[in-house]
Amino acid sequence: MIDNQTFMLAIGVGNIAFGLLMAGYMRNADNSTALRFWMWARLVGGFGEICWWATPALALPWMEAFTPFAWVGGVLLEVAAYCLFFNACDWRRVVYPSALVSAVVLTVALAMDVSRQHMIWIVSSIIALFATGGAFVLLSERKAPLLQRIIGLNNAMFALAIWAWLIFEQGRIDAAITPLGGLAYLFSYLMMIVDGFGFLLLCKQKDDAQMQRLATIDGLTDTLNRRAFFERADSARMLALRMRKPIALMMLDLDHFKRLNDGFGHACGDEALRVFADTARGVLRDHDLLGRLGGEEFALALPGTGLDGAIQAAERLRIAVAEAPLLSCAGSYRMTVSIGLVMIEPNEALTAALARADHALYVAKSGGRNRVELDSAVLKRA
Repeated sequence: MIDNQTFMLAIGVGNIAFGLLMAGYMRNADNSTALRFWMWARLVGGFGEICWWATPALALPWMEAFTPFAWVGGVLLEVAAYCLFFNACDWRRVVYPSALVSAVVLTVALAMDVSRQHMIWIVSSIIALFATGGAFVLLSERKAPLLQRIIGLNNAMFALAIWAWLIFEQGRIDAAITPLGGLAYLFSYLMMIVDGFGFLLLCKQKDDAQMQRLATIDGLTDTLNRRAFFERADSARMLALRMRKPIALMMLDLDHFKRLNDGFGHACGDEALRVFADTARGVLRDHDLLGRLGGEEFALALPGTGLDGAIQAAERLRIAVAEAPLLSCAGSYRMTVSIGLVMIEPNEALTAALARADHALYVAKSGGRNRVELDSAVLKRA
């Protein structure tokens, strides 16, 4: 049967290996603070475990004193990484007081020259507290993804195993592992593996989601970019055709936008675009598709909306923009929007419908702006 010393060596080597693996991952990924904290948590904790394994043979006083601080520091860094990664709380409010209290407790224990057995009991108690806190951070979010819940459950089981070992065996560290001590060590090893691969997968998921967002969302207005709008609007058009449902399409243009840019600067123009997008999201439905085609020009697709509903939606949007809060950079300047509205015909290409909507928009701007104009084909049917 494996003894305590060998098991601790295996845990230490595994943690350092995961830390180095994360360091390699970070060379080609977003070098975020959470990733750095998690990497150092593994490296520091693993180094402490190897020091614990080597202390009896080397008999170095500094190594004996360093080990408990490394263990506790590694767990604290891991909790900080979770707080940062999941935006659970300000990690400084968690880590700094915990680090201070832990350092005081460990320093007092070293000054009192407690036995190795008692030091292990103290360190294990601190680690169990932090593991419980880490599990709470991971499991407290209602809509947490499955991978996050798995890691949180793993931390919870690890904490329970340590608490059981401390309560029923008083943190005994005999050469041979007892069944309960073996269970605690088993969960330690599982936590290392699950947390290691789990955190790497979470990082990859976050990077993939960020890349997907960059590929589909306009960075200034948080609306769909041109390519994404064309893809999703065309999918909505084909779905409406199959379901024999109507679909409305609009072209929108902020009035006198060049005058705003020239008079107050491009930063003010950017603010106007953001205010417009926020205002539009406030009056549109969740499944309506709003995209920025370029500059101050936007397109809007309303799946499942007939002519009357589309006219009401366009007017509601026009009025909301006119009543939007004043721009902080342009004094009393009031935004308005011109809108060209069409109903997409069965089997009509999206580009053809957009061309008709663009012509209706031109009519709206020529007719005085701040108005909604229908395509001539729609007017004839009406």
